[in-house]
Amino acid sequence: MGAITGQGESYNLPNYVGELFNVSPTDTPLLSAIGGMTGGKSVTSKQFTWQTTDLAGATQTAVVEGADPVMKGRTRSEVTNVAQIMQYGVEVSYTKQAAVGNLSGESIIGNQPVQDELAFQLDMAMKTAARDIEHSFIQGTYVADTNITTARKTRGMLEAVTTNEVAGAAGALDQAKVEDALKQMADSGAPFEMPVIFANAFQKQKLSAIYSSALALAPRDRNIGGVNITTIETDFGQVGIVFERHIPADDVLIADLAFLKPVFLDIPGKGHFFVEPLAQTGAAYKYQVYGEIGLEYGPEQFHAKITNLATS
Repeated sequence: MGAITGQGESYNLPNYVGELFNVSPTDTPLLSAIGGMTGGKSVTSKQFTWQTTDLAGATQTAVVEGADPVMKGRTRSEVTNVAQIMQYGVEVSYTKQAAVGNLSGESIIGNQPVQDELAFQLDMAMKTAARDIEHSFIQGTYVADTNITTARKTRGMLEAVTTNEVAGAAGALDQAKVEDALKQMADSGAPFEMPVIFANAFQKQKLSAIYSSALALAPRDRNIGGVNITTIETDFGQVGIVFERHIPADDVLIADLAFLKPVFLDIPGKGHFFVEPLAQTGAAYKYQVYGEIGLEYGPEQFHAKITNLATS
């Protein structure tokens, strides 16, 4: 079990008998919630932008009778992100594709579940792409290309959120920190349309413990124990809680999903994400999985993060 580089053949991709289990998690809750690898928005440029504007602070007017109005206006700000290239190559020798009955190791009677090696490898490449996108949408660091040698990288949510941040100072996650983050969002004008808290395994357990204890919740069945908090009621409405593997262990993200969407550079005649054969050379099948995708996250003030939390 592990990665190979280059062509897959009958020696580096051996067949085994028995049921096949994928031990790597493939769940992508953020990407799935905002459109997946087929939904979202198409663009025709490597860089894409959106705009934000605001109103002046509310005040009581003081205007005398017969006066001329004071001429004022509001400026707009541009936000930029990029579509990064997702490209994965798969190469399977003719022999490997054909020798589905060739088993490695001892001769054990049973079924060899992979009867189409090329289809299996392409499926694994697509799942890898989805997981890489999920990771990039959360932890991605922005890089705009300046020449052909620069790899574009999309800005993820943790880098994008700069206004509403609660510094954990290596302390434990608690209700006060969550409420502080939500208050900062409210003070920044967040509408709380579809807010969701994304947390890794440790912090997800902390959230369930925090809110079950705070609300004095107990199991409501004599035969079932434990609590899994998936929604909390707050002063600003209901907020979901989702287990997200790609959040760093010491962070928590609060994202309003109503303002998130994947953005695809539409490749003419091919679409967003696609599998295509490459030029035939030698005795092997050569394919690539390809797509260009970035994240549009709307006003960063509508989201929040809690950072540098204790992890034990």
